[in-house]
Amino acid sequence: MPQIESSILIQAPRAAVMAVARDNEKFPEFMADLQSLKVLETSADGSRVVSEWVGIVPKFGAKIRWVEEDVWDEAAGTCTFRQLRGDYKRWEGVWTFAPEGENATRFVSLVDYEIEIPLVGPLIKPIIRKAVQDHVNATQRAIKERCEGAVGP
Repeated sequence: MPQIESSILIQAPRAAVMAVARDNEKFPEFMADLQSLKVLETSADGSRVVSEWVGIVPKFGAKIRWVEEDVWDEAAGTCTFRQLRGDYKRWEGVWTFAPEGENATRFVSLVDYEIEIPLVGPLIKPIIRKAVQDHVNATQRAIKERCEGAVGP
């Protein structure tokens, strides 16, 4: 099963970076490859969030839809996520937020995914991998820009 790992350094304290990352309903405001995101349920303590995503894959002129469960662990600085239902055969992983000094955070994204496209699947797996990698990188860059003030509040 394909796995994507990406890391980015954000010039902001861990708490600030995690606050932006947790506010996923605002993602479509500053992430170009996300058409919509709707929170369906949130646990009383806010540590578990279920949301419905519609992503845009310009390279294929397609949309990908999924419902995702996010489980946040503030103390550990992680968000573990997995698809509950949707277009992926498998979509899961973890975001890790590690402080690097007082005002910087290392944001690491690890994603395991599997998507089936009948008949042409094996031929386009490298293209799909690149599209998923681009999505992961774009998500990290967008959160970085939002945290560092390059994108308005």
